[in-house]
Amino acid sequence: MATETEEPTFTVDELAARAGVTVRTIRFYSTRGLLPPPVIGPRRVGHYGPGHLSRLALIEELQHQGMTLAAIERYLEQLPPDLSAHDLAIHRALVASWAPDSAEEASRDELERRAGRPLGEQDIDRLAAMGVLDRAAGPEGTEGYRLDPGLLRLGVELLDVPIAHETILAARTVLLEHTRSAAHELTRLFRDEVWNPYRERESDPEHVAAMKSLSAHMQPMVVQALVTAFQRSLKEELRAAFGKES
Repeated sequence: MATETEEPTFTVDELAARAGVTVRTIRFYSTRGLLPPPVIGPRRVGHYGPGHLSRLALIEELQHQGMTLAAIERYLEQLPPDLSAHDLAIHRALVASWAPDSAEEASRDELERRAGRPLGEQDIDRLAAMGVLDRAAGPEGTEGYRLDPGLLRLGVELLDVPIAHETILAARTVLLEHTRSAAHELTRLFRDEVWNPYRERESDPEHVAAMKSLSAHMQPMVVQALVTAFQRSLKEELRAAFGKES
């Protein structure tokens, strides 16, 4: 069991249960290099950490977006090697945002199981403020929730950060405003510089094939570029605001 200063660790069976996959899947991903090896402890037992859990969630989301294992391998290879579990959760949340509707129904017990911890009413209010879930009636009038699985792990991590409810709402407003603006400008650029010229060359089979390939990979490529640019900009802003140790 981990102490308060250590990251929690899981056996392969515990990791599979938390991630909602089979042990066989974890072994397969490991052989493909999609998952880093576990830390080998006493009695040759492998121990996995939050980074493995976040990476499995990201792989699951990329598959949900229709990417092949080969494409996922290329995507993961381009990520910085020192990304934390928190950084990976951000990547997954942004990748999931491309899905038209990723909300899922869950009972309170299912929500807490997927969160990996008990949740009080204040926790539920904070998760709702972050856009992770909405309250909804469950079967026979029981308490239920509509949750965004792509945001759940990230939201649960943020529960332990001492941020006021009002600050979370304000931050969400800022993020929605600026990400919508970025999406608008990127769409305009794609339309004017890529789509319109394509419409003029639809009779060229090679150009049509190239456009189909670009369309299949554009969304995860743009997400990765946005995340990387935002992380760098945020570090620079924090360093300028709070000093070099930020």
